Amino acid sequence: MTEVTVEDWRHVHNIVIHTTPLTRAEVRERAGRYRLTVAYAGSDLIGWATVRPPGDAGNVTVIVRVLPEHRGHGYGREIFAQAMEAARDLGGAAIETIVLASNLDGLRFALRHGFVEVARHLPHDAEVPFITLRRA
Repeated sequence: MTEVTVEDWRHVHNIVIHTTPLTRAEVRERAGRYRLTVAYAGSDLIGWATVRPPGDAGNVTVIVRVLPEHRGHGYGREIFAQAMEAARDLGGAAIETIVLASNLDGLRFALRHGFVEVARHLPHDAEVPFITLRRA
């Protein structure tokens, strides 16, 4: 990732996941472990995707974030389709996603795309839990 895409990825994350903002260094570290992509429509920043390789449970994680002003225009479906293709290439027992519980648009999107809730966790010093969903 370039410094511009690192900053764009971080910008989207920190707006959508405002409860746990990340620094540039944290994004760079994630880019070393995961496949991070940034999505644009022309020159407009739309959102991003993260694809995590299979973890201890053997599941691949696909996370898509779209800026609120760009939701409802099909961008999330496009980003999701590309991320799912990358996830399938990694194999894995199942595909999971993670959504901040207060992100109702993200939860509806995940449910419409065949995911079901399997767990919730509350990060240290946080008030809003994250929901892990698995593709049914």
